[in-house]
Amino acid sequence: MNIRIALAAAAALVALPALAQETYVIEPVHSQPQWIARHIGMSNQHGNFGKATGKIVLDRAAKKGSIDVSIDATSIRTHSDRLDAIVKGERFFNVEKFPTITFKSTSLAFDGDKVVGAEGELTMLGVTRPVTLKVAGFTCGEQAFNKKPMCGAEATATIKRSEWGMTDGLKLGNPADEISLIIPVEAYRDMS
Repeated sequence: MNIRIALAAAAALVALPALAQETYVIEPVHSQPQWIARHIGMSNQHGNFGKATGKIVLDRAAKKGSIDVSIDATSIRTHSDRLDAIVKGERFFNVEKFPTITFKSTSLAFDGDKVVGAEGELTMLGVTRPVTLKVAGFTCGEQAFNKKPMCGAEATATIKRSEWGMTDGLKLGNPADEISLIIPVEAYRDMS
């Protein structure tokens, strides 16, 4: 009898870490990555990508997890058909050849049980480079309307587009080399 209890207790202890891990699936309507680029030194121009998918795995007790985001580069929008065609073309995102941009984390930073940062790799135009995301406003809870568990946050980073080989217009500052990335994320807990 004591052996059975000991085996059951051991099995429960082995299962505990798996219970602490939660997987969240990115909700694409409220998770549209945005960018801001300085245009010829005169103004900040904004655009976004209309389609992003991915998942977030969290073990808040162990302060571990991962972020895996895939952005459909063909969904880029500047709200100008002429400019959309330019940024989708070979001079910039070359979406015909490179239709996907990805971010895969290598580690997450926590403050208590809240994610505050993510180290990882951004792949764009076939080039993979390290990027650090700052995460603000990390919140988990029940979604107000459908009552499903979800987490949300906003991740930001500043990158140099030239590091991914996007060098067109740099001498004119059109757009500037430094690009601000803003990635709002809402993700529903995977209950399957």
